[in-house]
Amino acid sequence: MSTPPLPIKRRKLSDEVKERILETIQRDALGPGDILPSERELMSLYGVGRPAIREAMQALQGSGLIEVRHGERPRVAEASMDGVLEQMNLSMKHILSHSGATLEQLKEARLTFETYLVGRAALERSEADLVTLREAMDQQRAARDIPAEFMKLDGRVHEVIAGIPGNPLYAAVSSAIFGWLAVFHVGSVRRPGLEDLTLEEHDIIFAAIRDRDARAAKEAMIRHLTRSNTLYDQSNARPDPVQGT
Repeated sequence: MSTPPLPIKRRKLSDEVKERILETIQRDALGPGDILPSERELMSLYGVGRPAIREAMQALQGSGLIEVRHGERPRVAEASMDGVLEQMNLSMKHILSHSGATLEQLKEARLTFETYLVGRAALERSEADLVTLREAMDQQRAARDIPAEFMKLDGRVHEVIAGIPGNPLYAAVSSAIFGWLAVFHVGSVRRPGLEDLTLEEHDIIFAAIRDRDARAAKEAMIRHLTRSNTLYDQSNARPDPVQGT
């Protein structure tokens, strides 16, 4: 017996307008700062009303693709990985708060991602990289009695390691992943004694990077993140509006 076809869903008018605007940007090879047609011009061009145009513009602006300033025509936005990740933040935190499966997938992805990067860091680090990493670790150590700051600097240490191979996307993604997981991390870092354990594990990772021992660095990172993942599972902490990252 054949499967019946799915019903065709009607698209919102604003979604169609959004797609048309994106096609215009791509077809005309418009770049950051280039001016787009005004609302009135788009209404005439597409034969739709102002509400559909404005809703499409708001969606494109919310995605970080265009800039809309009062009294000016819309422009193509400057491309920014930080901007893209920032747009994802609220959605990811909402999903993670309501989906245990997604949380497990994110922890697994982080383990694979950071294990790979710490191996690269051990092989490619410079003396300047070691200085930067040690500074981040020292700052975290100084904040061991300030949970929110300690957690923030924990992410900074991992971000520095991710940035050593020289690809800025690695550092940006590492920072974003840590920020999403930090929603579940607050209760863990507050437990007495775990701050010192985290610092000790970072010292072991640092030593392996310093010694250019990629295997030891990977093993140390796996132990560190596996221990952290266990704590995520044990903690029922919800986002802290004051101290969360």
